[in-house]
Amino acid sequence: MMAFLKTEANLIAYQDSGETYLPALFMAHPLGMSRDVWDTVCDQLHGHYRCVRWDLPGHGSSGAATKGLSAEQLALDVVALADHLHIEGFSFIGTSIGGVIGQSLCQIAAERLDQVWLTNTGAVIGTAAAWAERAANVRQLGLGEMAAIIVPRWFAPAYIQKNPEVSQGWQVQLSRTDDESYAKLCEVLAQVDNRGKLADYPSQVSLIAGAEDISTPITALETLQAEFSDASLSVFDGVGHVPSIEATDNLVAHIQNDASRATVGETGISYEQGLTQRKHILGTAHVESASKNATTLDTPFQQFITRNAWGELWGDLVSPCSSEA
Repeated sequence: MMAFLKTEANLIAYQDSGETYLPALFMAHPLGMSRDVWDTVCDQLHGHYRCVRWDLPGHGSSGAATKGLSAEQLALDVVALADHLHIEGFSFIGTSIGGVIGQSLCQIAAERLDQVWLTNTGAVIGTAAAWAERAANVRQLGLGEMAAIIVPRWFAPAYIQKNPEVSQGWQVQLSRTDDESYAKLCEVLAQVDNRGKLADYPSQVSLIAGAEDISTPITALETLQAEFSDASLSVFDGVGHVPSIEATDNLVAHIQNDASRATVGETGISYEQGLTQRKHILGTAHVESASKNATTLDTPFQQFITRNAWGELWGDLVSPCSSEA
């Protein structure tokens, strides 16, 4: 279900799939869209990740930007959300400006990050002049007038030809976005230049480009790859700017094929993960009392029930990764 968090800078609408026994994956959407771009991805990751996604300022159900924005402040919002949910370490995936937020996290909160996937983004995106012009046009004309021009740039032509309703639907969504917040985020992108700032990030980063992305072409991802000390780059053929919509299965496969992490389906739920879910439902005091009073005869049964019932069976039933309507 949707919930809200007031950070130092913004009122954030977010959605947490809630499986506290699973590793968390924070998901940042592109400019002009909403957290809904991750719904199908989250559905397919059910049982593998606790999916946390949110709306940028003035997008979706989040409050409008009330002050100046920066990439670092947007990254601090992510850290505030993780703290609010009592999540210490997490993985991250972000597209476009979402990928810019990920780059900022690599600089200011590297110790909090596990796996990182950055898609359709760049150390620099476009030019400062182009973003300044976009911001001025949005303030003058409004997103309702500009949606028909902006949205087709997000998707590969063949995808739009096959799925025209997707372009039409996202034009409606974009027209509902707060004009001033969008303009301020354009100004954030005008200022972004992460060249020379990412080499100290200590872990491997996975980059993804769309072969037909005109907003952040393959060359932008190749340049970003060179900025990290250890980064891989995959190119999705026939995909534009939003792989979570255009190539959901391929994107999920990339996330699931992470060799550094065995999936729950391969290893099963640990006793500790099941115990977390059991305490969440029954209460810590009850579970600790039951464990304390367990005998040598029923202790093995409690361990079995905790792993297999509370962890694997009831954990999935209690905390489904539902999509917001």
